Amino acid sequence: MLKKNILTAAICVAALLLLAACGGGGPAVASLPAEPPPGGEDEGALPDWPAPLITVEDQDVPLAWGVANIKTPEATGKLAYDNNKARIDASNISEGYVMILYEGSVQKIKVQITKNGSETTYTYNLNSGGTAEVYPFTEGSGTYTVKVLENVSGSSYALALSQELSVNLTNQFLPFLYPNQYVNFNASSQAVLQAAKLAEGADSDLEVIKNVYEYVISHVTYDHEKAATVKSGYLPVVDTTLATGKGICFDYAALMSAMLRSQGIPTKLTVGYVSGGVYHAWISTYVQKVGWVNSMIYFDGINWKLMDPTFAANANNSQAINEFIGKGSNYAEKYAY
Repeated sequence: MLKKNILTAAICVAALLLLAACGGGGPAVASLPAEPPPGGEDEGALPDWPAPLITVEDQDVPLAWGVANIKTPEATGKLAYDNNKARIDASNISEGYVMILYEGSVQKIKVQITKNGSETTYTYNLNSGGTAEVYPFTEGSGTYTVKVLENVSGSSYALALSQELSVNLTNQFLPFLYPNQYVNFNASSQAVLQAAKLAEGADSDLEVIKNVYEYVISHVTYDHEKAATVKSGYLPVVDTTLATGKGICFDYAALMSAMLRSQGIPTKLTVGYVSGGVYHAWISTYVQKVGWVNSMIYFDGINWKLMDPTFAANANNSQAINEFIGKGSNYAEKYAY
């Protein structure tokens, strides 16, 4: 009798589980009898009755590429330094950026950011229209001095506000994922929307990079006229480059950086010198299991080139590229944005 009761209970439970599984979307949970089967504890068939229920949640499908991953800078005012001329909002310095607002009357304003111990000072323009702008901490965690400078005459500037900031990044890649003055984009940018289309269905960062690269070089041509007339202080506008289909090195690099950052791929817009002393801009990307790949997309004076970061796999395919990669003197980085 005991064996018959146990068998009957097992069949009931299996049937209930099968019915629950056929029900579709939600977690599969079976209703169990409130009382143990006949026979009593001394017959010892099913201890701890009723059995505890287990909740099983349906899992989301991973969507690594094809969906925009936009980080939006904010000036929350939680930590800010100001006077009657300027305001330095350091609320989100752990995210890799500071936001600065100028409230004085001078038209030409500069921002300088220097990391203690570094020989490089980053100098930016700051608008005088009362809008806060984003400036990245591209040299990683450490102590930085941030200065707001007002133009007096010519190249002479007076200090309007200065603040030392201790930066401890929560993630070393953050400065190269957020938008900033040179890589300026948001969720509604056409460059971001186009990047999402290009990344849809890609199975790796490298494929996203390749798709973006091929799209940009086929839709944007190098603007030699602009290169000959561009003025100091020029800032790329990624959607303009995309719409006009023309640009200089700075525009190419800014557009590709915005598109890749919007897909969660850390990308540096790097400015420096190439062979022959030409002032130039290129991009470096961080690729999973490979690391930072410097000058991944570069301009050889005639065409844009995509360097495959899996060097070993391509060593036999392009002697010229491998020679270029092995010769570090081809590129001298000065700034990274």
